[in-house]
Amino acid sequence: MKKGGYEMNAFWSQWGNVIIEGLGQTLVMVCIALALSIVIGIPLGVLLVITRPGGLNSNFPFYTGLNSIINVLRSLPFIILLFLILPLTKVIMGTTIGVQGVLLPLIIYTAPYLARLVETSLLEVDGGVIEAYQAMGISHFHIICSVLLREARGGIIRGLTIAMIGLIGATAMAGLVGAGGLGSIAYQYGFLRNEPTIMYTTIILLIILVQVVQSLGNGIAKSLDRN
Repeated sequence: MKKGGYEMNAFWSQWGNVIIEGLGQTLVMVCIALALSIVIGIPLGVLLVITRPGGLNSNFPFYTGLNSIINVLRSLPFIILLFLILPLTKVIMGTTIGVQGVLLPLIIYTAPYLARLVETSLLEVDGGVIEAYQAMGISHFHIICSVLLREARGGIIRGLTIAMIGLIGATAMAGLVGAGGLGSIAYQYGFLRNEPTIMYTTIILLIILVQVVQSLGNGIAKSLDRN
């Protein structure tokens, strides 16, 4: 027992600061990228719904173009997207490494995915309710805010949960190119330096992080569904 405790203390003394820093970097990447993806993705999801054929503001050319762009971006694996937009990342962010250098790829990867999840949730709203509001002469903006988004909020929260879990996985992959975070620790120390203990520790932390996010998301979504 004492030996196990000593080994744990020795491990924490050697790797504690590195792990804490990596966890912090992962949380920063996820939170910032998710926040900006929400700002972009939710409006895109709404536009997909209202401009589609039969939507509140049907505009087939606009819908077709937006739908195609989202499909193209969603079809790109994150690691390919990361390398594909390196020149753009360099111009906009000023760097292609570290937390700052990976934020743009994370946003471009997540926002279209979130838009599609939001679209799916909004399409599940009862069309009869929307038609009733239209018959009463309620403005489209009011219908979007007070009916569509309100009725679909549980599904949107579930979509945000899925997007956040995807972001956590993407940050781990970004660690392969020096983005920092738990993925970078697992690769640089666990794989390249053949330190299996640090590798397993980062994996466990990522699993715990995903479980916490999933549990919180499910709880919030269920609460909103009841209200």
